[in-house]
Amino acid sequence: MLLIHCPYCRMARPESEFRYGGEAHVVRPAEPANVSDADWAAFLYMRANPKGIHAERWRHVHGCGRFFNALRNTVTDQILRTYPAGTPQPALDAHAEDGR
Repeated sequence: MLLIHCPYCRMARPESEFRYGGEAHVVRPAEPANVSDADWAAFLYMRANPKGIHAERWRHVHGCGRFFNALRNTVTDQILRTYPAGTPQPALDAHAEDGR
């Protein structure tokens, strides 16, 4: 079982307390009514599916209930770092070499 560190509760808890929320840092169009159907469909459904380090959104459902972001290696399933929602994404290359 994974232990996931909640940046708000400041403790690592079992993965069963959390729910995956999709790719992190996906920005909603400012004026959805002015977006083409193709661009709207891309916003709704098209997500990166990388092999390696990926920024994801998680929610601490059975804890504080808050959303946060995590950098997870999709190959090893290791969570490298968690950080509050609304915080800029850390550089991925810094985590690629040392695994932190």
